[in-house]
Amino acid sequence: MKLCKYSDPDYKDVIGALVNRSNKDLFVQDETVRKILNGVKEKGDAEVLRLTHQFDRHTLPLEKIRVTSEEIKAAYNGLNPEELDALKEAANRIRLFHERQKQDSWTYEENGISLGQMVRPLEVAGIYVPGGKASYPSSVLMNAIPAKVAGVERIIMCSPFPEGQTRPHVLVAADLAGVTEIFKIGGAQAVAAMAFGTDTIPRVDKIVGPGNIFVALAKRLVFGIVDIDMIAGPSEILIIADHSADPAFVAADLLSQAEHDEDAVPILVTSDESLAEKVGKELEKQVEALSKRHIAKVSLKNNGYSIVAESLSEAVNIANQIAPEHLELSVENPMEWAEKIQNAGAVFLGHYTPEAMGDYLAGPNHVLPTSGTARFSSPLGVYDFIKRTSLISYSKEALEKCYKTVTLLAEMEDLGAHANSVKMRLDGPDKKS
Repeated sequence: MKLCKYSDPDYKDVIGALVNRSNKDLFVQDETVRKILNGVKEKGDAEVLRLTHQFDRHTLPLEKIRVTSEEIKAAYNGLNPEELDALKEAANRIRLFHERQKQDSWTYEENGISLGQMVRPLEVAGIYVPGGKASYPSSVLMNAIPAKVAGVERIIMCSPFPEGQTRPHVLVAADLAGVTEIFKIGGAQAVAAMAFGTDTIPRVDKIVGPGNIFVALAKRLVFGIVDIDMIAGPSEILIIADHSADPAFVAADLLSQAEHDEDAVPILVTSDESLAEKVGKELEKQVEALSKRHIAKVSLKNNGYSIVAESLSEAVNIANQIAPEHLELSVENPMEWAEKIQNAGAVFLGHYTPEAMGDYLAGPNHVLPTSGTARFSSPLGVYDFIKRTSLISYSKEALEKCYKTVTLLAEMEDLGAHANSVKMRLDGPDKKS
């Protein structure tokens, strides 16, 4: 990791680069993705199948693209009891947390006016689950369970099955989460299929879930045809640590993100320079024990920063500017400092709350805003799978009371038909002209 101290001449430049880390060329693969989207839109299943054969390296016929109930049953048989229990416990905790996010319709009345809001679930949700480099049953649970809790009746899941692999953990997680249909396709072609619909794959109302750059660009390009959750960037963690932090714990948590992929962003911000040095030594030692040490080393070298701030208050200020996906407060009195956090996807409090708890078991969603978008975005939740419709009702007497105001407002905008629609109701049928 690169060390940067508040006394260094380039200190502010380093912070600025981290704050603006999302200013990358997201359009570099646009033309490739546009071709994929247009191909699926025009040719449907045939193009989905061709691209799946090309990119996922298997030759399944169209009728085998959809996962069958027999395959789900075989997936259950492929898990040992401990694995199944772990998935069930995670699903239950995620469901319990998201149940608290449910919203109800409401109305209120005043002087002949009834106003309110209807809350309705989306009809069809699309879940994208990556699968090129690893298997992610936790992503299935985190994406599908909020949709199920929201009341979405039809949940479509697309995920690559490279070279026809079985991926039993992913299939069982999908069944536990309430996914209704699963298709063995990935990449931008899966996003296109869910956005436009084909003879085999239903059109959805919203697409959620992370993926590679092609998936991210495809989601961005179909936004407006369907809704999306967010454009997910590389995984990232920022740890604010003071003298009370254990360097081994801090290093382990930095590595938990660095092992995701080479573009992951691990950052330590501390006011204790000796702690930064100890964490550096721990990283060198611990990384060698990882099965994905080659990935983690690239992440640490290219994107890792150990920042020595002048104070903990300055460390919090830096964190708020960077707006990280995951923020750990490895400090004394973490709740005191949490109150000062303005921008973060999720905050992990204290020395015994590693970020991994949020990834798998705690309950809050691990689909979080990345690349600084925590400044204006929230974690995935039940609210992402509902829509709100306004309810408006006026009695004749209530309309009469606001007649002059509403017609005046309409006339300000030179919209005479708007004003006339009110006048017609109050002047009576004999005075319409």
